[in-house]
Amino acid sequence: MVVETQYYVLLSAAMFSIGVFGLLTRRNALRFLMSVELMLNAANVNLVAFSAQWGNVTGQTFSLFVLALAAAEVAVGIGIILVLFRNFRDVDVTEPTTMRW
Repeated sequence: MVVETQYYVLLSAAMFSIGVFGLLTRRNALRFLMSVELMLNAANVNLVAFSAQWGNVTGQTFSLFVLALAAAEVAVGIGIILVLFRNFRDVDVTEPTTMRW
């Protein structure tokens, strides 16, 4: 059973929209990270779908690069969230106005 590419594009658009909605409406820093991950995975779905459609591995290669980028983003983000929680006892991104302690 072959799934058409437009269904992957629709899935990717839905995932990206949910990620943007989560990024714009939430105050929790962890949800920010999850929303960014959702948007990056939406891009990965598109890359792999078009790669499979055209029969080359370029999209899959870029997808691996995006996965590495997402892992690095999470490592830095978790560090920032830990500092935020240590200083403000909350992960609400509207609380800190400066990053000084």
